[in-house]
Amino acid sequence: MVRGRPLITFAIPGDLASPTGGYEYARRVLADWQAGGVAARALRLPDGYPYPSDAEIEATAAMLDAETGPLLIDGLAYGAFPEDLAARIGPRATVLVHHPLCDERGIAPDIASRLEQSERMALAHASRVVVSSPSTARDLAARFGVAGAVVAIPGTGPAPPAPLEGVPPHLLAVGTVTPRKGYGVLVEALAACRDVPWRCSIVGATDRDTSEHARITAMIDAAGLSDRITLTGPVMDMSRTYLSADLFVAPSLHEGYGMAVVEAMAHGLPVVTTRAGALAETAPCAELVPPGDADALAAALRPLLQSGEARRGLGVRCRDFARNLPGWDETARLLAGAVGERR
Repeated sequence: MVRGRPLITFAIPGDLASPTGGYEYARRVLADWQAGGVAARALRLPDGYPYPSDAEIEATAAMLDAETGPLLIDGLAYGAFPEDLAARIGPRATVLVHHPLCDERGIAPDIASRLEQSERMALAHASRVVVSSPSTARDLAARFGVAGAVVAIPGTGPAPPAPLEGVPPHLLAVGTVTPRKGYGVLVEALAACRDVPWRCSIVGATDRDTSEHARITAMIDAAGLSDRITLTGPVMDMSRTYLSADLFVAPSLHEGYGMAVVEAMAHGLPVVTTRAGALAETAPCAELVPPGDADALAAALRPLLQSGEARRGLGVRCRDFARNLPGWDETARLLAGAVGERR
């Protein structure tokens, strides 16, 4: 671990305790830095990003102008900076991008276009860019002209294996209920598998996009699956949740990495996911289907729901793959190096 450098300020919009992969990444890196003697702290930026008000932009500018040491800024905020702020702050900042803001699903085309233009402009001013997957690095190079992004994939730690003994099998999906997570596709796929015994938990915040939560709830009710599919909201003890599952599904329409997918694999869960974004690279051992294709998802889920032997075989392959992934100490080391080196 790098020591003896000035205090690193990790600027992150909203509540650091939020139960999402991006915030978990930040928490784990900060904890590793602090445990390893790297001077670092979190700076809470206003909550409104990536759609900040003028007042939130002004507050952000005042906070960052007051910082004199190394800056690491989460891309959820930085990509929405106006050009004058990006031009002033970017040359002394490292920016962490999990995935481009415009790739969020469920936003109007004009808003997506505005976010793409904003992020391209802001990243052009950044001293250095760090991404959470090789796929995102290639994407930023091709679409935004960002060369030389540092890849610091999320760490993976040892985890106890799930017993995979549920009767009926417990299907688990993890992630905030937003259009990008593809839960509507999952409901359609499970409706096509209604003749097979299973139960499903969708674990993640339900208050980030209330219209999407209402849409998914209505789909579950209309399919007559309200007694089999549960929207649990966020869960604090995720290890216990993974251990309770027999099969993991991530029907996402885009992911910059897929932390929940890797956590599931580390627990020995068989994984079915899509080829969207970085997922094919993140989980090459998983059963992969095209994003947005409910029929293909149902076809991949059915044999695994029907066969404990098939679930155990895929679970072993997923766990073996996860064992060879780097830990959080490596993620934190790469980020510390990126923040400490200026061009």
